[in-house]
Amino acid sequence: PAPFSDALRRAVRESGLSYLQLEHETGVHRASLSRFMAGKRTLRLDVADKLAARLGLAVQVGNHPTT
Repeated sequence: PAPFSDALRRAVRESGLSYLQLEHETGVHRASLSRFMAGKRTLRLDVADKLAARLGLAVQVGNHPTT
């Protein structure tokens, strides 16, 4: 399976939301988001959680999805 960061990047791209809109809705700074999307930086787990929640992503462990 692909790393969660790849899934998160894909979800951001496919959402059609601007970095500014995501910043307003999640509190994640658009500069941090831009660096993450460019592969220049990682995100702290709490920041990734905010984006994942807004984008409707869930983590699945084994065969049991969790949110």
